[in-house]
Amino acid sequence: MRIRNLKLLTESSLFKSAGIYTITSVINSAIPFLLLPILTRYLSPADYGIVSMFSVLISFVAPFTGLSVHGAIARMYYEKDNVDIKEYITNALFILFSSTLIVSTMFFLFSRVIADISSVPIQILWIVVVISFSQFITKIVLTLWQVQVKPVQYGVYQISQTALNMLLSIVLVVFVGLTWKGRIYAQLISLTIFAGIGFFVLIRNEWLKFNLNKSYIRHALRFGVPLIPHALGGVIMTMTDRIFITNMVGIETTGVYTVGYQIGMIINLLATSLNQAYIPWLYSKLKIDVTSIKRKIVKFTYAYFVIILLLAITLSLLAPPFLSFFVGKEFNQSSIYVTWIALGYAFNGMYLMVVNYIFYAQKTSYLAWVTLGSALMNIILNYVLISAYGAIGAAQATTIIYFVKFILTWILSSKLYKMPWNISKDKIIRN
Repeated sequence: MRIRNLKLLTESSLFKSAGIYTITSVINSAIPFLLLPILTRYLSPADYGIVSMFSVLISFVAPFTGLSVHGAIARMYYEKDNVDIKEYITNALFILFSSTLIVSTMFFLFSRVIADISSVPIQILWIVVVISFSQFITKIVLTLWQVQVKPVQYGVYQISQTALNMLLSIVLVVFVGLTWKGRIYAQLISLTIFAGIGFFVLIRNEWLKFNLNKSYIRHALRFGVPLIPHALGGVIMTMTDRIFITNMVGIETTGVYTVGYQIGMIINLLATSLNQAYIPWLYSKLKIDVTSIKRKIVKFTYAYFVIILLLAITLSLLAPPFLSFFVGKEFNQSSIYVTWIALGYAFNGMYLMVVNYIFYAQKTSYLAWVTLGSALMNIILNYVLISAYGAIGAAQATTIIYFVKFILTWILSSKLYKMPWNISKDKIIRN
């Protein structure tokens, strides 16, 4: 019976989609990964540090451009019998344009402060807002393909965007000689082009219906705005380390640290790939609300926990000999950060598996407290550990915080949506 159940699970839409999503994400992430030998030889650690801090700024701005309402689109798609989803998407775009205008104003007023903290030149800060806006359009398109279980379209679009990004990076950095500016301009050009393609896809597939609907706007904001502290907390967790390293150790060390961070994030790639396919499958099963199905979901989740931890350990063992020849000599020390980052993202992958129940229950406001609490703890830990141990302290803080966040979210999830997490108790009852 167990073999039959395993066969049914592996032949299910979850595994077929997960396979395509994983291949897509691997190819998508392999392109910038394979670019590391080039960038680490044509960019100095300081140049790479500026590129890293530019990415940090984009991550910080992202929750405010669009106000995280793309998540509301994903959730309301499953209520499309009661909601005009086309009109809903269009009103989400209204929110995007309005919020981007506000963010642009704030960036203009505080540009000097932002530049001083991030070490990103003030002249290119406007690019951060444009890229964040473009990314949100991409998120809407990808979200629609995800909920419709169309991983092929999802993959082609994402891989094409990244391929153009990387091709332009090589041309502008290596052949034109623009150093860190070339990497940033490549992102600007490629993302704005694909934002335009995204608009075309929405129009071509008739996903837009231009009618201002205040009730849809209010609903999207009620869903998205409580997620801002959650998203912002997550961003703070990923950006605090580099901000502290930049200001306490130096921008050069930030560049070396970022290379090790990118290798450790391979675990995050695997986790998010599965989660992209897992969410539609999970939501469809939870809607059935059958206890036996929930037990199988829990068993699958526990198996996933073990596998992702083993993958993180394996990556940490392979990283030192691999990086010794893969990156430029100035970045060889980046391997010391991989173990901690990989373990941290293993715990983050475990967090993704339990946080989905909170999103399904539409109780996102509770999640903000966990994320903000973790973010504040992360700030304290980074300062203390970097002061004591240098940049490696930032990597250690990453592991600790993601573990704490996972545990707290699991506890909250178990209270907001009941799942048979205690398998041993379940066996006793059945016996």
